Amino acid sequence: MNASSAAQLTLLFDGGCPLCVREVRFLERRDRAKRIRFVDIDAQDYNPSAHGEIGYREAMGRIHAICLDGTVLRDVAVFREAYRLIGLGWLYAPTRWPLISPIVDRIYAIWAARRLQLTGRPDLDTLCNDRNACRVSSTAD
Repeated sequence: MNASSAAQLTLLFDGGCPLCVREVRFLERRDRAKRIRFVDIDAQDYNPSAHGEIGYREAMGRIHAICLDGTVLRDVAVFREAYRLIGLGWLYAPTRWPLISPIVDRIYAIWAARRLQLTGRPDLDTLCNDRNACRVSSTAD
C-alpha cells in the first residue's frame, strides 16, 4: 500500500466502453502502489464539481485525468502519465517526439471522435439525453 493516501493521478474513464474498461483493468493490475485513482464518468453519481469541473459531455468526448496539483491532462498526455506511474512510461515516450507527436495526436482525435460508434454505443447526444446530464442546444427551427 502506498504511504500517501492521495493518488497522484485521477483518471476519468467511460465505464460503459468495453475497450476503456479493459485498459483501466490493465492499469489497475499494474498500479500496485495505487498511484492512480479511477473514476467512472458513466456512473450515475459522477460529479463534475469533484473532478475539475469536467462535465459528462466533455469527459465522454475525450479522455481526461487530473494531477494531484489540479492540472488537467487530456488525450495522449493522460496515457503518457498513467503509464509513467505504473513503470511503463517508455511505451509512450515516443509520443513526445516531434515527428511522431502530431501523428499520434491525430490518430487519438479520430479514435475519440468515433469511439462510441466503434464500440456499439449510442451517440453522445443520445447518452446525454438519457442521463439528463448535458444540455444539447437545438438550432432547428
